[in-house]
Amino acid sequence: MSSENSADDAQYVWDVVVVGAGPAGASAAYAAAVAGRRVLVLEKAELPRYKTCGGGIIGPSRDALPPGFELPFRDRVHAVTFSLDGKFARTRRSKQMLFGLINRPEFDQRLVEHAQKAGAEVRTGVTVARVEQHGSVVPDRRTVAVVLQGGETVLARAVVGADGSASRIGAHVGVKLDQVDLGLEAEIPVPRSVAEDWAGRALIDWGPMPGSYGWVFPKGDTLTVGVISARGEGSATKRYLEDFIARLGLAGFEPSISSGHLTRCRSDDSPLSRGRVLVCGDAAGLLEPWTREGISFALRSGRLAGEWAVRIGEAHDAVDARRQALNYAFAVKAGLGVEMSVGRRMLTLFERRPGVLHAAITGFRPAWNAFARITRGSTTLGELVRNHPLAGRALSALDK
Repeated sequence: MSSENSADDAQYVWDVVVVGAGPAGASAAYAAAVAGRRVLVLEKAELPRYKTCGGGIIGPSRDALPPGFELPFRDRVHAVTFSLDGKFARTRRSKQMLFGLINRPEFDQRLVEHAQKAGAEVRTGVTVARVEQHGSVVPDRRTVAVVLQGGETVLARAVVGADGSASRIGAHVGVKLDQVDLGLEAEIPVPRSVAEDWAGRALIDWGPMPGSYGWVFPKGDTLTVGVISARGEGSATKRYLEDFIARLGLAGFEPSISSGHLTRCRSDDSPLSRGRVLVCGDAAGLLEPWTREGISFALRSGRLAGEWAVRIGEAHDAVDARRQALNYAFAVKAGLGVEMSVGRRMLTLFERRPGVLHAAITGFRPAWNAFARITRGSTTLGELVRNHPLAGRALSALDK
């Protein structure tokens, strides 16, 4: 996984350097590499590596994958059981697949391999300390210096920050956040009889704290069980997960992995670039605020970042680089930003009236159909509100 010419990186100027090899970074690297650019990916971990993530692949994620990418599905979901803090459970079913389930280590590894096949080089086990766009380590105004721990410097015409929710590149850009949530998750191996009971069926439980919910995603002989709620409710979130697992009859099975993760949503006025540096995915705070779904946002924003990093790399002065960076921000806000805006409204509704949402999705066929269409990718939250007056009026009424 390591570049062979790493010793010469300080003298070599890459067209695009991508920091982070998750879905956003791999997508950015692929997009820049297929355009024929010299691309280097820097990843602090050794691959493959585990990430706290439910692993649900909805339609927008599938649509954003590189051509020829085969998804390593562990299961395909055709039914969802909804419950309201363990009560009023009802299962809705679909003849068509709603979404697929993957394990992140395998999924991320395949994305990186696609970027490599397109021509990107990858270095693992390296940590970025900072980026510099001025000063003695920067040879000219068209170059960005990526400084690694230990002092090594990598030079690039453009940099894409895709280094996760605690992003150092995001700090350089000045990303601002207005929603931080805590997700806790357990990977629970189960006997075949239990696995068969869950095959093809997910569970979503609207939780006891405002804005919280839990999930069970079946992946063969393992169930991914998790919960999420606002940061600051750590003890209550942990108790919710423990109670959730016990209520499901899974407390007797030992998790193979227990983990936690903070998700962060950007504020509306948060920057997406600084000079020749762009951010995407979790590093930019791009995810759906209500469900906290991030894979599709990572794939889509990563692809856009890679495409615009190519243009920024070709810019001959700061004015042109700034113009391309603004075009990238416009592209992100016009698509993902609209979805995030509707997601914030949905989260506010869900925090105030979870019972209304549960009753609608389990008892009102148009609401279930909308859920199914969104997960399959035939529409988005933003398109639903914009193109269906009834949905827009209902959300506006519930906003009040």
